[in-house]
Amino acid sequence: MVSAMRVLGVDPGLTRCGVGIVDGAVGSAISLVEVGIILTPTDSPLEQRLLDLDQQLSQWINVWKPDVIAVERVFSQHNVRTVMGTGQAAGIALLLAAKAGIPVMMHTPSEVKASVTGNGRSNKAQVAQMVQKILRLDSVPKPVDATDALALAICHIWRGAGTTRLATAAAEEQVRIKKLRSR
Repeated sequence: MVSAMRVLGVDPGLTRCGVGIVDGAVGSAISLVEVGIILTPTDSPLEQRLLDLDQQLSQWINVWKPDVIAVERVFSQHNVRTVMGTGQAAGIALLLAAKAGIPVMMHTPSEVKASVTGNGRSNKAQVAQMVQKILRLDSVPKPVDATDALALAICHIWRGAGTTRLATAAAEEQVRIKKLRSR
């Protein structure tokens, strides 16, 4: 049985950064620990907004002590300004994870959608409904950035465990091959 893990999902954004913590393992129920949004004022200078994001995300890491941080991989968008802000926010999450010695996994939006709904082209409403069902919540967390952060964390538990098993099996096979060659 795969051991349970605590995952911090981060839906990066400069104005609104979704954050969500879940506990769980493949084959077991996944439970909500905490969910929220980190807001930075749009009228503040960029460096201050990044500092605010850094400080608030640091608090989430320090309080909840995740085993893994799952961050949405910045994918192509037509709005360069949005991509820049999303990339800067993702960079803060990656840097904080590295400083804390916490592994990071990045998942594309389609990977998250496919993991949570079974369809990589699901819309936000479908993802939100599945997050609500998976976590057995009375209502869908609002705003959508919060739900997306939880979907990232769920995706990591389900996909990350499989990825870890494959990596472990590959490493064990390499050891076995080395032993055979050394005979």
